[in-house]
Amino acid sequence: VQLVESGGGLVQPGGSPRLSCAASGFIFDDYAIAWFRQVPGKEREGISCIRSTDGKTYDAPSMKGRFTISRDNAKNTVYLQMNSLTPEDTAVYYCNAEDVLGIRSYWGQGTQVTVSS
Repeated sequence: VQLVESGGGLVQPGGSPRLSCAASGFIFDDYAIAWFRQVPGKEREGISCIRSTDGKTYDAPSMKGRFTISRDNAKNTVYLQMNSLTPEDTAVYYCNAEDVLGIRSYWGQGTQVTVSS
């Protein structure tokens, strides 16, 4: 089982990068996928999730509508479009896959996003 995040790096304030989470080793269509982020010394924070059954999404209110999650089941990939980034968005971004029963849960290794001029 693998979840591989990509698309992070150094971003200018106001930038709009798109993160990708490529999955392999499990039945992707059966799993909800979520994005989290974590700053050193702080708890991991949920950003968005997308269901497997109907593609419905949930976005954390704290993100103020700036982030959009989407999935391409044909490519076993989930995306996180991020807009209007500020230095406060600097964090390691992780994707998580969880089956519908909440029994199996997998994490990627994370991708660092640094927002700085």
